[in-house]
Amino acid sequence: MNNENTKLFDSEIKIMEVLWREGDVTAKYIAEVLAREVGWNKNTTYTLIKRCIGKGAIERIEPNFICHPLIPREAVQNAETDELINRLYGGSADMLFAALLGRRGLSEEQIEKLRRMVDDLK
Repeated sequence: MNNENTKLFDSEIKIMEVLWREGDVTAKYIAEVLAREVGWNKNTTYTLIKRCIGKGAIERIEPNFICHPLIPREAVQNAETDELINRLYGGSADMLFAALLGRRGLSEEQIEKLRRMVDDLK
């Protein structure tokens, strides 16, 4: 299984966010963090960790049930962005870009930064 193409659901991404932010940690630590941040109980967190392991997103290292992320944040961000573009904008990245720009006013500095980003794509 190519883990960088694995579809993760929002709840699984919450597990991954802890790992991306904290690095390799125990399942117990993840459960404690998500109990504080989201209100999940330990069983919910462990079930989601096991689901992520089954999908190849997390590796379990013993002793102490250490969790190690196998999928980089950028791969998940890219996959989620592609899905959003395809699902809501018919595969048109420029329509997404236009929608994002139209949502709020941008400062001159932000506009200039975007211009440089576009120019760098050429």
